[in-house]
Amino acid sequence: MQSLWYDRPADGPDEHDAWERQALPIGNGRLGVMVFGRLGSERLALNESTLWTGGPGSKDAGPGGYRSGDWPAPRPGVLAEVRRRLAEHGRLDPVEAAQLLGNPAGLDGRIPGFGAYQPFGDLLLDIASPGDGVSDYRRELDLTTAVATVRYTASGVRFTREHFASHPAQAVVVRLAADRPGHISLTVRLAPGPLTAPPEYAAAGGRLTLRGTLEDNGLRYEGQVQVIAEGGARTDEPGAVAVREADAVTLVFSAGTDYACAHPGYRGAPPGAAVTAHVDRASARPYGELRAEHVADHRGLFDRVRLDIGGGAAGCPPPTDRALAAYGRGGPGDRALEALLFAYGRYLLIASSREDSPLPAGLQGLWNDSPAPPWNGDWHTNVNVQMNYWPAEVTALSECAAPLTRFVDALRVPGRVTAATMFGSPGWVVHSSTNPFGFTGVHDRPTAFWFPEAAAWLAQHIYERYLFGGDLAYLRDHAYPLLSETAEFWLENLVEDGGLVVSPGHSPEHGPFSAGPAVSQQIVWDLLANTAEAADQLGVEPGYRVLKALGELDEGLRIGSYGQLQEWRDDWDDPEDTHRHLSHLFALHPGRRIHPCTEFGEAARVALEHRGDAGPGWSRAWKINLWARLLDGDRAHHLLAEQLRHSTHPNLWSTHPPFQIDGNLGTTAGVAEMLLQSHLGVIDVLPAPPSAWPDGSFDGLRARGGHAVGATWRDGELVEVRVLAGHDGEVRLRNPAFLNGCRTRVPCAVEGDTAAFQASAGHAYRLAIG
Repeated sequence: MQSLWYDRPADGPDEHDAWERQALPIGNGRLGVMVFGRLGSERLALNESTLWTGGPGSKDAGPGGYRSGDWPAPRPGVLAEVRRRLAEHGRLDPVEAAQLLGNPAGLDGRIPGFGAYQPFGDLLLDIASPGDGVSDYRRELDLTTAVATVRYTASGVRFTREHFASHPAQAVVVRLAADRPGHISLTVRLAPGPLTAPPEYAAAGGRLTLRGTLEDNGLRYEGQVQVIAEGGARTDEPGAVAVREADAVTLVFSAGTDYACAHPGYRGAPPGAAVTAHVDRASARPYGELRAEHVADHRGLFDRVRLDIGGGAAGCPPPTDRALAAYGRGGPGDRALEALLFAYGRYLLIASSREDSPLPAGLQGLWNDSPAPPWNGDWHTNVNVQMNYWPAEVTALSECAAPLTRFVDALRVPGRVTAATMFGSPGWVVHSSTNPFGFTGVHDRPTAFWFPEAAAWLAQHIYERYLFGGDLAYLRDHAYPLLSETAEFWLENLVEDGGLVVSPGHSPEHGPFSAGPAVSQQIVWDLLANTAEAADQLGVEPGYRVLKALGELDEGLRIGSYGQLQEWRDDWDDPEDTHRHLSHLFALHPGRRIHPCTEFGEAARVALEHRGDAGPGWSRAWKINLWARLLDGDRAHHLLAEQLRHSTHPNLWSTHPPFQIDGNLGTTAGVAEMLLQSHLGVIDVLPAPPSAWPDGSFDGLRARGGHAVGATWRDGELVEVRVLAGHDGEVRLRNPAFLNGCRTRVPCAVEGDTAAFQASAGHAYRLAIG
């Protein structure tokens, strides 16, 4: 069993600290809950993923109203003027660039009507005192079942509370029980979030209903909780439902809004009917049936991957906060915590992004307790939302990437307006951050506003879904049209300067504006290469302009004065610079242009060395992936250890600070990169195993081509590989152990460190080394 557990409730110097550092998250991809596990007055902090201020109807947007695609826009001729200045002077100060390219109205990074993700409110349980002498307290989140549990004994009675967010039922279910009858008494209340207009309350038939609108934009919301008592007495009170002396109580909660991800109105049907239907259906079913359905649904995703790196010998683990505090002493306890962190990332992605989720996971996934969350709780597109989905394909959670695919597709409509208005070109574009209402313009934040390459980076994820899944219909009908339209924008906006370059360009959140910074060139190369490759897969012509531009493009790969991969075309890099962003290493990861053990691979290593190992959680996570791509498992493991020591809260949430879920999800992707890589046309098994994991095994990681791969190693040497073939044809595996040959039931050709065999889709193969 893989669990986080604690011997006390979530607490802290204030409620936010308890929420961020101690409480435990559950979610079904749309509804999120943070469980505190308190004894007398329990707080279950609620989220519904579409509850956002801003957008159409926002009072904050001002008299002109909210326009998602074309505001703010530079004056006519500004782009040409910026390009002229860059050609003449080589660089442009970010403040000056912001005044030219953004809106110089003194907005200080705030876009009127952009909005922010809102907490839905709280489900408050005033639980009758359990009596004196509480003992054997245990608060737990079982990652395998996605059930959060609170257990304790008081006055000789064993109390149990279970909480889960069911995806099939589209409801949150909470059950309070005791091992002796008549010992459950509580009052249930629903409290709204802080930015709602005065809501309408109702309590009837054991059901609490809370409905209303957000003050800012009139977005309608509704939440309902049905209180089901077994035994005892249940009474409706003003704004509450009370239960006295029941044997057990089950709570069924659901919520919704009238948001719809559809430009330009972003509104759909009122939420009441759907919420009522979810609560009615779930309330009519036995608790055990709801729980079993939820667990089976969750395990259908979670159980696809198994990892053993030696933590099983740790015995009964200590509480997770103590295990984290003791991390670094070596031995099975450390390995168990590392494996738990890997599994937790998969759990969090499942919880915050399901196939039918209306929106993808944001900066804090599905969870937020503030009306003014950090960075609005939005989607930063200069690395963060992409990092959220790095583990999706390789850790066998492809369905969880579907919300990102739909979201990117929905951005194309307003993104075309921005491309036409700001650049006078076809195609589509989005800059460094966006919201649920199709914002594709720029912020007036000098160091982080200009990043039209974001659309091309997002397009990489759309293509990767094809590479892992191999669905030609998806490639033909969805991925290739998106790639082509994204490429069309860049074919109109590349500038000739000793090769085709992006101008203006800005390495995210770092340095001056310039022509052709490394990240810009590398991302555009990746886009054009993927577009050409996709066309080849479909048997169509990618177009002369794509191939011509690909041949003439400056690839953004230069080696500087101290052997580093340059961040800019000119050698402006400072060897003492430890900036958190690693944008100029895109071509190493998540790109595929830089290979290890090459001249540019060595230059990337030098650049990474100089950036150092410190940084926020998401930056450390990226470094794990980068070192794994450089085949340095020990350095990747060192960054994993640094993540646990310095960037992980007691509830294992990653912190920037503040909490950002990309640190968790990027770390899970990094562990997978240490174990399996497939971006170079061959499946590299154990490409970067750290010496701290001398023995271990994994199963279920996916390689491009859709193959599910497992491996076992002992004393640092690969001893067996297992493959469940995703398609017919040749499978090529690489590891130095193949120099010793391999044994398998199918003909297997070994050449150097590579073994190849013919596979049939759906068939399992086992290769023993030697």
